[in-house]
Amino acid sequence: MQLTKKDFDAVVVGSGPNGLAAAITLQQQGLSVLIIEAKKVLGGGLCSAELTLPGFIHDVCSAVHPLAVNSPFFSTLPLNNFGLEYIFPPIAAAHPFDDGSAATLFQSITQTAETLNDDAEFYTQLMNGFVQDWSWLKELVLGPFKFPKHPVDAAKFGYYALSSANSFAKKYLHNKQSRGFWAGMAAHSIQPLTNLATSGFALMLLLLAHLKGWPIIKGGSQKLADALVAYFISLGGKIETGTEIKSLQQLPSSHAVLFDVTPKQLLKIAGHKFSSHYQHQLKNYRYGMGVYKIDWALDAPVPFINEQCRNAGTVHLGNTFEEIALSEKMNAANQHPEKPFVLFVQPSLFDDTRTPNGKHTAWAYCHVPNGSLKNMTDEIEQQVERFAPGFKERILARHVMNTNELETYNANYIGGDINGGVQNIRQLFTRPALRFSPYKTSAKEIYICSSSTPPGGGVHGMCGYHAAKKVLKDIFRM
Repeated sequence: MQLTKKDFDAVVVGSGPNGLAAAITLQQQGLSVLIIEAKKVLGGGLCSAELTLPGFIHDVCSAVHPLAVNSPFFSTLPLNNFGLEYIFPPIAAAHPFDDGSAATLFQSITQTAETLNDDAEFYTQLMNGFVQDWSWLKELVLGPFKFPKHPVDAAKFGYYALSSANSFAKKYLHNKQSRGFWAGMAAHSIQPLTNLATSGFALMLLLLAHLKGWPIIKGGSQKLADALVAYFISLGGKIETGTEIKSLQQLPSSHAVLFDVTPKQLLKIAGHKFSSHYQHQLKNYRYGMGVYKIDWALDAPVPFINEQCRNAGTVHLGNTFEEIALSEKMNAANQHPEKPFVLFVQPSLFDDTRTPNGKHTAWAYCHVPNGSLKNMTDEIEQQVERFAPGFKERILARHVMNTNELETYNANYIGGDINGGVQNIRQLFTRPALRFSPYKTSAKEIYICSSSTPPGGGVHGMCGYHAAKKVLKDIFRM
């Protein structure tokens, strides 16, 4: 089919990892692609900056990248030729307890299991099976829903993954270490742990750690965005920054427009082009909890009581399963826990390019109700101090962001929701609407490629990749 001449074959609005993945996928096919970004800096949640003091590089949002290093799409790109270098901490994650012990996540399944006491055998058998299944399992969990190639094995994974973290813990985990460890992983779902499919988040994070690890990026997460941008430009792609798209009339002519935005923005920009049914679906799209984030410049490493925590890239601060479950339950009920679950990252232990000699950075957030403006600095710092006495004495400066400030930084973080919408059982595979293809809107030539589409939040680029593949099939017959 001969297409009429346009300014570009495709325009991508937004330059987060999904927008960049979509643009690269299309440009690789020899099409002419333009990226339009509202900010001066490209990358969306991959931005890094001096937030506290000169010479201290902090990741504004995304800091640890198990999904990026395991991404089926990113792994096909020569990003190392464009400055990308992953750094793998010796311990992916540690989960300390009040008694000074810790459960620890290594790349080795055996080493990890040894920290889980009498649940070690169950954990070893479970994770060994899923690691062996990754070659086909990644297509199931990192893309739109489709009938699996291995239905029996997929049903086994689904049996565990679709359960709530609460029911999984009650049925299979028998000690404080493994239950608390499990809760910390499942809490990445940013939902109450009684919700169906919260076990899937825990299983996925554990599986990714055992496949390759939970790396940080040398020099900051911005380096991943920079590598994607440089590769896109090397293919002949075009970029326009500092232009916020509020209307379709602002766009140059093209055969397809892909929006790396959430339903709220998409309705404002292009809602008048959609059917009433599709408008209704987007209006009913649900956003999840927000986050409250802190970055610190430190005079010395964090003095965790447990030695394993001092060698971990990520530390989950929440103690027991019950304490973490209560924290997430309260946030969902629009309440603020006194002891929030805190995700804590200490990148400068492994990347000395981020700080002046001998100094350090730390990054953390806790979950809060969507749109919360409550200052959670004291609650977060008290949780760190609980497991690392003397931490506060090492703080040189701090930078905080509430949900409103996060949304100002990135318009996709509605109410501080960094996942582009709650990833509960209802919206896990049908985000943003129940359609034959989640990436295609009801308007011809308009597509959505953000984390509000499958497989959802995280730095993997697969939402953009799958959206672009749909565009290639629908419009360019590729």
